[in-house]
This record gives sequence, C-alpha cells and structure tokens, in this order.
Amino acid sequence: MADLKQLKERFFSLYGDPSSAPSVYFAPGRVNLIGEHTDYNGGYVFPCALNFGTYLVVRPNGEEVVRFASTNFDFKAEVPLDKLSGKVDDQWVNYPLGVMNEMIDQGMEPLGLDLLFSGDIPNGAGLSSSASIEMVTAYALNDLTGVALARLDLVKISQRAENEFVGMNCGIMDQFAVGMGKENHAVFLNCDTLDYDLVPLALKDHRLVITNTNKQRKLTDSKYNERRAECEKAVEYISRERPLHNLGELSLDEFEKLQHLIPDETIRRRAYHVVSEDARVLEAVHALRRGDLKRFGELMYESHASLRDNYEVTGIELDTLVEEARKIPGVLGSRMTGAGFGGCTVSLVEKEAVDDFIRQLGPAYTRKTGLKADFYVAGVGDGVKKLEG
Repeated sequence: MADLKQLKERFFSLYGDPSSAPSVYFAPGRVNLIGEHTDYNGGYVFPCALNFGTYLVVRPNGEEVVRFASTNFDFKAEVPLDKLSGKVDDQWVNYPLGVMNEMIDQGMEPLGLDLLFSGDIPNGAGLSSSASIEMVTAYALNDLTGVALARLDLVKISQRAENEFVGMNCGIMDQFAVGMGKENHAVFLNCDTLDYDLVPLALKDHRLVITNTNKQRKLTDSKYNERRAECEKAVEYISRERPLHNLGELSLDEFEKLQHLIPDETIRRRAYHVVSEDARVLEAVHALRRGDLKRFGELMYESHASLRDNYEVTGIELDTLVEEARKIPGVLGSRMTGAGFGGCTVSLVEKEAVDDFIRQLGPAYTRKTGLKADFYVAGVGDGVKKLEG
C-alpha cells in the first residue's frame, strides 16, 4: 500500500494549492493463474487482481489543459483539451490519453485536470501495469465527470484505448481482471461472451509467489501479434469445413478431429495450445472448487509445457524458473504468466516453504541465466476503486 499522505504531498509540490483536496483512486495489477494466450482467441482465462497496482491522485484545474506526471517516469506532459486526440511520441501518457479519447467518444465533456500516477507494479513484468493505468484513469474520469458508464463499459473502453490508440493488440483479460476483480477471488472469464464468475481462491496454507525474470523484453509486441496472426490462420483453415469465428469455440475432441485441415505444423501446434489450454482452465476451476490444489498445481505445470513446446513464448529465463521450482519441496505448481519472452512466473507454494522457495530458486536462476530474479508474495485484492475524495 502506497503512503497516500506522501503521494498527496508530491501532488501539491507539482501542482500547488494544498488547500484544495484531490481525489485518490487505485487500480490493481493482475496475475493470470492459468489460461494464457486464450483471451484473444475467445477462450477461457482465470486471472486475479493483486494487492499492488496504480494510484492516481487527480484534481480538476479549471483550465483548458490536462497535466500528466508520474512517480515512475521522469516524462511529464501538458496537453491542451483541443489536442487530446494526438499521441505523445511513445510515452506512457498515451495510456491515459487513449482512455480520455474513448470516453470523449462516449459523450464525456473534456475536463481540465492535474494528474499524478504512482505504480508499484514492476514495469515490463507482465502484471498489467498498462491495464492498471487505463482502468484507474477510466474509473476516475467516470467518477469526476458524472458520465455514469457501467464498470464493464470502462473495461471495454480501456481495452479499445490500448488496441486503437496505443497500438497493442491485447485481448480483454487484463482490463477485465483489473476492473472486476474481488479480494480473495479469481475471475473465471469467457473472453468471447464476457460471461464471468468470481471463484473463491481458497489457498488455505498456500501462497501465490510471483517471480520476475528481470529480462528486458524486446520482442514481445511483434511476437504477440505474430501469434495472433497464426491463430487467425488456423481458424481460416478449419473454417473451410467447420464455420468458426475463433479457436475458443472448439473442444479438444473437436479440434483433434479437425486438425488435419491445418497443413502447416507450426500453426497446428499454436492452435493445439489454445484449445488444450481452454480445457486446462475448465479443469483447473473445477479442481479449485473442490479444493484440489494438488491437481491445480499440476495443470499449471502442464500449461507452461504447452506454452514452451506448442506456443513457443517462454525462453530460457522462464523455463529455468519453472524447472528449478519443480525441484523445491512444497511447490505444487509453476508457470509463466503474461505474454511471455520474459516477465514473470506464478507459483503455488506451501506457506511454510515460501522462504526456502525464494532462497533456493534465486541463486539457481542466477547461476543458469546470469540474471537476478525478484520475488513478490502476492495478495489477491479488489478491482479498481476510489480511496479518497
């Protein structure tokens, strides 16, 4: 939890007038427990909101300008209200700017604001810092302007901002988990219909441990878009015999009967990952509901193996973390989470074994990769909300 008093002092040092109280909002990061690269294929995902994320201190300024600042980046911007539709180079401010644009399209009157963002999500870790920024902006604007959009509308607006304004072709999972998460629950979401269920995350004497590879990710966007194109190609091949909008419509049995329609082995493996991962999500939710954490952990390992072998989005850093985690007593399961090629793993670890897990995994990872991992014992928190003001 950030020190809100300190954050407001920083706000006043930037924008002045400590007699006029700002409002404070918070949106969490998210970790996906299982169901990777299924969201943009209309499949199932199973993320949860975290207890760390992005804080936004904001106040109307009565001027024809929006001012952006962050405790995480040196870059600041002042954007006139009549220039909100333009991107600012490749800067972080494009995430909140994109949301503002979408909300203006939804009928929001542009409003002069002073904004200070502060995140405790590691940048580039694959824990949805971008969705967190988008959702905290959307929620704050909705509250401050009285435009009165439903929470699900804010989720969709935030995804569109990232797709169309920022140019990252993400699915809806990140914004959905950040917007709709609930403390001590995971979000079981059908990304095609947006039907969802909040499933109690009864971890008992176990903990979720997130491990950051600290690998600089350079290929993520291009490889991500490449995988999307490969899945679309698989749909195209199968649709010649069985009309299909996306891979999420297929059961594993159906896919096994139809996979011969895909002549390219690589594309076939990509599609197999998506359909088999959907099946794993369904089984994982059932396992959790009946309290079978052992099976849930096994499915995490199976998910990682498919992401490594069929979808090819892991790499030596993520693979090393999962392979070494397997050797440590008290670890039920471990897998990469997020887009891949770096970022983080999520592991299900017995509470009593967490210290040993960190003590053993850290040095083993450094020996094999030359990098130093960071560890976060994650709490499962609520979705986006107002804290003050």
